[in-house]
Amino acid sequence: MSPEAKTGFPGGLDPGALCETWGTPLYVYDARVMLEQLATFRAAFSKLPHRILYAAKALSTLEVLRLFRKEGTGLDAVSVEEIELGLRAGFRPADILFTPSFPSAGDLERAAGLGARINIDSLSTLDKFVGCHGSNTACCLRLKPWLRAGESSEATERWREDSKFGIAMEELDTACERARSKGLRIEGLHVHSSSVILDADVFLEAAGALFEAARHIPELDYLDFGGGIKVPHREEDPVIDLAGLAHRLEPLYRDFSKERGKELELWFEPGRFLVSRAGILLARVTGLKENDGEVLAGVDTGFHHLLRPRLYGAWHEVTNLSNPGGEPAEYRIVGQLCEPDDLATARLIPEIREGDLLAFHNAGAYGASMASNYNSRLRPAELLLQEGEAKLIRRRETLEDLLHTQPGA
Repeated sequence: MSPEAKTGFPGGLDPGALCETWGTPLYVYDARVMLEQLATFRAAFSKLPHRILYAAKALSTLEVLRLFRKEGTGLDAVSVEEIELGLRAGFRPADILFTPSFPSAGDLERAAGLGARINIDSLSTLDKFVGCHGSNTACCLRLKPWLRAGESSEATERWREDSKFGIAMEELDTACERARSKGLRIEGLHVHSSSVILDADVFLEAAGALFEAARHIPELDYLDFGGGIKVPHREEDPVIDLAGLAHRLEPLYRDFSKERGKELELWFEPGRFLVSRAGILLARVTGLKENDGEVLAGVDTGFHHLLRPRLYGAWHEVTNLSNPGGEPAEYRIVGQLCEPDDLATARLIPEIREGDLLAFHNAGAYGASMASNYNSRLRPAELLLQEGEAKLIRRRETLEDLLHTQPGA
């Protein structure tokens, strides 16, 4: 039994033993948390006809896709490769919505050939799709309703005026006319705000914009609100009350449906909400250094494995699994790359010693899926904890993996 065995790790498993077996750094995901988050989302919108499409970009490991497919979700894909992964995971083509950004004609042709639904976010993309949609005679239109997603240190706003995403509202009539003139049926309308929606009022304002746009498109089957529901990374973080949001959305939807004479299905694309809290990145402390009045704790990972702190200024709780009862001290946690790669700054953590095992929490979303081989470093293994067992769902990379695509290596 390792020193970390009694730290209350998910599933009652020993994180030290897991790392002895699969090495560090190591991504560990708890399937129970994923399913609990999915149940929470479904319960919040249970009074409305809705469908959930898991956002593959958050964590696209095949076994995670299979988990959500077995639970009856659809799939939100942003690349042809994500469509192909979804098909391998067992999703039906009709359960996959492809929402690309500036796709080539080849991308659209491949996606249509695979049978995925197509979400179009520009007039030029619509024109390309007209020439290659094959037997796929329906499409969804992604709109840009000129809204803001709210303030956040890690917000990547999608509704602001200069966003590259979506068809401007004043272009909607033109898009509809072009689609219909080529025999395309507009089956859905879509908006997506941000990966960190904080303000229910903004979400409801977007709903109002969707309902208004839908009044002029009688053939619609669904309205897609995208994803972006934020999960808290620390106690003081603001977070939307999902049940409260659904309660406020319901009368707007009922009025819209009564006027229309038909109920449209409401689609949602959660990714971070479903997997973020389920993931932990485990890393070993490789050294300590006094540096101009602060203490640096170096670990065997970096932003090549967990990019969000570097890219978005994201905050991840860090715990010392090897010495949870140690005297707290302030540390700056840094990685191994050849440039500044702070993972956490000014953190009060129980005494850190070389060799200790640290856990970076809330790392299930946009962690492994954004990892890279920068500095020619290898990406870590991934485990899925399910029913008290740890299953390897992605092995650790080897040097041979890096050389595989290089002829003559």
